[in-house]
Amino acid sequence: MRESRLCDLFSKSKKREEKFSLEAGDLTLDYSKNHLTTSTNKMLAQLARQADVPAAIEAMFAGEKINKTEDRSVLHVALRAKIADSVAHNTPGITEVWKVLTKMEAFVDDVHSGVIKGSTGKKLTDIVNIGIGGSDLGPVMVSKALRTYWKEGMRFHSVSNVDGTQLEDLTKELDAESTMFVICSKTFTTQETMTNAATARAWVADCLDEVAVQYHFVAASTNHEAMDDFGIRTDFRFGFWDWIGGRYSLWSAAGLSLALIVGMDVFKAVQSGGRRMDQHFCNAAMGENMPVLLALIGIWYNNFFGAGNQAILPYTHRLERFPAYLQQLQMESSGKSVRMDGKPVRCDTGMIIWGEAGNNAQHSFMQLLHQGTRFVPVDFILPASSDLATAHCRAQAEALMYGTTDDDLEPHCIHDGNRPSNMIHFDELTPEVLGQLIALYEHKVFVEGIIWGIDSFDQWGVELGKKLAQARLS
Repeated sequence: MRESRLCDLFSKSKKREEKFSLEAGDLTLDYSKNHLTTSTNKMLAQLARQADVPAAIEAMFAGEKINKTEDRSVLHVALRAKIADSVAHNTPGITEVWKVLTKMEAFVDDVHSGVIKGSTGKKLTDIVNIGIGGSDLGPVMVSKALRTYWKEGMRFHSVSNVDGTQLEDLTKELDAESTMFVICSKTFTTQETMTNAATARAWVADCLDEVAVQYHFVAASTNHEAMDDFGIRTDFRFGFWDWIGGRYSLWSAAGLSLALIVGMDVFKAVQSGGRRMDQHFCNAAMGENMPVLLALIGIWYNNFFGAGNQAILPYTHRLERFPAYLQQLQMESSGKSVRMDGKPVRCDTGMIIWGEAGNNAQHSFMQLLHQGTRFVPVDFILPASSDLATAHCRAQAEALMYGTTDDDLEPHCIHDGNRPSNMIHFDELTPEVLGQLIALYEHKVFVEGIIWGIDSFDQWGVELGKKLAQARLS
């Protein structure tokens, strides 16, 4: 297949796009512009079965400790489950999960109705998420994606970088009396997060007074002693669990800042979308399973074609932070060189993930994709809401595939084409559709990890730099 040309595959099958498309929930995956035939698909599906992907899926939803290096279950799927779902019955303390989500709903409603106010009686309308990694990327990405769903008068902000400038600039435009800070740190010790939290606390105390801290700070954490010291009220605390990794935590109390902006009904709709993709992932056959298929295509290009990176191009500005979100999800999960059995991997693992909102990409790095020497598979993400964006997106996919090799062209005008792409399209970017899209990539990363034999849920590579930085400061 390395020698095949995509345009020839299309000329041999007039219904190729229809044949190589798959629906799951509200999403349609068109994977026709890939170096695949029916035979290739069958062999890739067989690879998934030989790697025991079906058993691994079952193990995750059964609550088994598939995060081997940390001896933990991986149950972010339980956060979006309903009581009838089997994963709910396989999750330790599931009633506590639902209690936290119920407490979140009451808290959000009380902020919106004005029952919970700032220390001077002003309504709390500016929500500042203080976190880093998944505690920042998730709420930021989804808040931007769901901008049209923000409650009237509410504004979302985020602080993550440790150098202080982000918070310094933000406080110049905030009114302390109407600002609530959401500190998101499971341990309440993450250096970047707690440095920014301390600065924000000092700002509130300076603008108002020390007593105001208990009105203007809320936390998603499990370290009650540290929250006591900081001054977080007990009814302003929301816990989460060690079986939720940071990059999978959006669905939990780590998404509180988002829920405060869009309301709990919208937050639940995002969860519902994730659950809908979960059900497809659990029940669809390997060759008809969208997350599995995306994973197999990724492995096909990574391990068989030698592609070292992949571009993510959403053709809606609402998803401008989705490539950055997937960077963490995929690169932190798949950036491993040791298998779960302790042996070195014998193939390349995670691709480098990068991207940009589509039309901006066309005027920045698409030149490299069209005429450069790098082989870069692309995922186009396309809502049907704009005719102009749709035209540009589909034109880019066709240009990558067909190119142009007219004999009358000067050499520098020639596009070789034969560059592969997927297109994930849907009618409208609703909260439920967004939930499906996020869960699709979550499960894609999981399947890739199973085939490579790595633990997709630990992150030991992140810890070394933290320790060295702390040593320099001590």
